[in-house]
Amino acid sequence: MTLTHFDAGGNAHMVDVSDKAVTARLAVAEGCVRMTAETLALIVENRAAKGDVLAVARLAGIMGAKRTSDLIPLCHPLPVTKVALDLVPDAALPGVRVTATVRTTGQTGVEMEALTAVSVACLTVYDMLKAAEKGMEIGGVRLLHKEGGKSGTWDAAPG
Repeated sequence: MTLTHFDAGGNAHMVDVSDKAVTARLAVAEGCVRMTAETLALIVENRAAKGDVLAVARLAGIMGAKRTSDLIPLCHPLPVTKVALDLVPDAALPGVRVTATVRTTGQTGVEMEALTAVSVACLTVYDMLKAAEKGMEIGGVRLLHKEGGKSGTWDAAPG
């Protein structure tokens, strides 16, 4: 396997996607924020001091996906056509499970956009609740599924 973000001299560079086919691209990523049951109750009962945690985190995730190329140095700026975030309170964690789905039609995939959306949404949940609990844990951020391009469809092993 060759790493495409390095040239023959070992220097980092942006991959030239000029000759790649334009295809429909999709990526789905997930992550979670673990917290105490008491902190989760602030979300579920809409009692967080800063407001509606899930609504703000959803918007932050969408904005994060759209700004991925500004944050990750070698990412291409992409015309993202859809970003959807699902934030679900889960008493079994306890915490919030975050899933992002990103679509585009282009010459490169949107995996980084989906992962960024999840990460930014999780960070926003933390930010909005840190006054109540500083020990929250963000984790499990991973790609679940991708479609499109030369490599086709890929699914993560169940985890």
